[in-house]
Order: sequence, then structure tokens, then C-alpha cells
Amino acid sequence: MARRERVMRMSVELPLWRALAAYRVLTMLYAVGLFATAYDEFVRPGVAVGYYAVLSVWTLATLPRVQNAAACTKRFLAVDLTIALTGILLTPFADAHQRIVDGGPTLPSIWTAGAVLAFAIKGGWRWAAFASTPVAVANLIERGAPAHDTVHNVILVWVASIAIGYVVEVARASERTLARALEIEAATRERERLARDIHDGVLQVLAMVQRRGAVIGGEAAELGRMAGEQEVALRTLVSGGLVPVSRVSEDESEGAVVRLVDVPEEDDGDDGPVDLRTLLAPFAAARVNLAEPGAPVLLPPPAAREVAAAVGAALDNVRRHAGQDARAWILVEDEPDSVVVTVRDDGPGIPEGRLAQAEGEGRLGVAQSIRGRLRDLGGGAELISTPGQGTEVELTVPKAPRENNQRGKAGRR
Repeated sequence: MARRERVMRMSVELPLWRALAAYRVLTMLYAVGLFATAYDEFVRPGVAVGYYAVLSVWTLATLPRVQNAAACTKRFLAVDLTIALTGILLTPFADAHQRIVDGGPTLPSIWTAGAVLAFAIKGGWRWAAFASTPVAVANLIERGAPAHDTVHNVILVWVASIAIGYVVEVARASERTLARALEIEAATRERERLARDIHDGVLQVLAMVQRRGAVIGGEAAELGRMAGEQEVALRTLVSGGLVPVSRVSEDESEGAVVRLVDVPEEDDGDDGPVDLRTLLAPFAAARVNLAEPGAPVLLPPPAAREVAAAVGAALDNVRRHAGQDARAWILVEDEPDSVVVTVRDDGPGIPEGRLAQAEGEGRLGVAQSIRGRLRDLGGGAELISTPGQGTEVELTVPKAPRENNQRGKAGRR
């Protein structure tokens, strides 16, 4: 089946840009409102009117510039900060001296903080510190002396902008870490899926060729030996990893970009549930008894296929380890919230520690073909074995699809 790459974008700073855009508009209106209420106190109101006209046009025209980091260029930031500094330095020429001495607001008022915050969101705390410094100097020049309230406001803007810049840097680092974790999880799931498919097909065929070649002898024995070598090599490859580590990149305009490799599901032709009994019926044989409810056992098609494949893997283990003469029983139970399928045999059982040893050797029949399948469905597989008394594998799958599993398949077509 052809693979399809699904791109998922993550951005924790996008809400900050939206908030900044709203802040700039509101503070522009606030500055104009302050001027309107104190119009008669200005000695040169024409200077203020001209500045506010430029400030209003600039703020509204540059709203697209504060939508994301890519649009917010260095040139824009420089011009934006220049407009804020110009407004501060023009205040003594427009406003009354007494109002300035009494701590009256500058022409841009708190709009200036928006220009500094743009630096913080764009480049982090260092950029914020860089932008805060000329703002502090301009405020001291405008006031003429380092008054208490002026110093207080300068320090407040400086500390707040640096803090926000630092938070943005931490958020970006966390975003990249999360994106990396998601892609590693996706790669791991794909590797496990491929490992199950290989175990159910290629590895079993190679193992059979090896056994049959040893029995027949001659040239067949050499063929069996080569098949055994390829089986070991393939098991090592499967256990070591089949999927390259996925790629995480960062797009300034959209945040971290996660690229997930999806494998399309088989076309079921019908999105409705299927009867699990019909998929398990072919397993019934002379030495395999199937006990099932009288009513249909309905599951989503992918879940039903995976359960049936897990049952097939369990029966393969019975034939391989318990012998062709071993008997097996399949019991299907339809619970209100889940379906439970039990596979039991009368073989010699599994020695303690054998499963861990097999997994270390790359033999993933239980780890991937059985437990891995049920884990991906949000269920579980419990294996109970007593030496000399056979083995029982209990598969439990919920009827409602797991939310994470469905989200993981959302991009598949």
C-alpha cells in the first residue's frame, strides 16, 4: 500500500500574536481617547493630531504584520519601535509642561508596550531587552529627570517584556520537544505494525523453509540453512527498527511541523461493523474448537481484523511450540463494553522467562502480533501459562474505538 505523508502543525505562540494584534488596536484607541479628553490642555494639539493620525493608520494597516513570526519582520519591528519612540519624544512639544511634570501620559501611552512585546514574541527575551532600552531612555528624556513614576513604568515594561520573551522561548522549546515525541511515537507504531505483518508472513515462511529443509536434507538443507540465516537477519532488523526517525522542522509562520507517515487502511467497502464470528470461523478445524455466541459479535472492521490476526498468531504459536497434535479452544464472549476472545491449548506450557528471552532474540510473536495489536486497539492481551498444563491467551478489545487510535488514523484516506 502506498504511504502518505500527513503534516500536522503545532503553534503555542499563535494565540500570543492574536492577543498582540488586539492589544495594539485597543491601546491605540485608548491613547486617542486620552488625548480627546485632555485636548484643551495641549499647547500644540496639532502636533498630537498629526501623530495620532499616523499612529492610527500604521496600527490598522500593519495588523497582518502581527499575525505570526514570519510576517513580523525586523524592518517592521524597527519602524514600529521608531514610531513609539517618536511619539514619546514629541510629547514635550505637544503637551503642557505641567502635565508632563505631574506624570501625564506620553502621546503613544501604553501603545509603546505593544511595540516592545512584538520584539519579545518574535525573538525572545534578548530582543525584548534590546527594545526596552531605547524606550526607557526616551521616557527619561521626555520627562527631563528620573522621576519615581517614570522609573517605575520603565522598569515594569522592561521586566514584563523580558519575562514574556523568556516564556516564548520556553514555549517554543517545549513545542519542538512535543513534536519530536509525537513523531517518535508515530514511527514506533509504524515499526510495530510492520513487525507484526512481517512476523505473520515472511518470518513464518522462512522458519518453515528452515525446518522442512533440515528434514528433507540435500540441497534443501542448504536452502533451509540460508532461510534460517535470513530469518535471523530479518528478526534483528525488525527488533532494531524499520522506520527512520521522523523529521521535525520549525516554520516561523506556523510553529513546529510534524510529518507523520500514514499507511492507508484497506478499503472495507462498508463503514459498518462486522461480525467477528465470520473472521474466526476459518480457524475452526479438527483440533481447534470454536465456541461463540448465537448472536453476531459486532466490531469496527479494523478492530475485528486485528483481533482475528491476533487469534491466528496465537494458534500459530500453538502449532509451533505445542506440536501438530495439540488441541486448541477458541472462546468468544460478547460483553456489554468489550469483546473477549480466549485461546487455550493443552500443550506443555511456556517456561518462566521464555517470553522475555524470545523478545530479546527478535521473536515478536507475542510482543507484537498479539499484545501489540490489542494495545493499539485500546485493549489488552493477558497470557497465562503453567508448565505442563497448557497456555491461555485472553484478548480483550473495547467496543468503542479508542480516541487516540482514531485520532492517529484521522489523516489516513
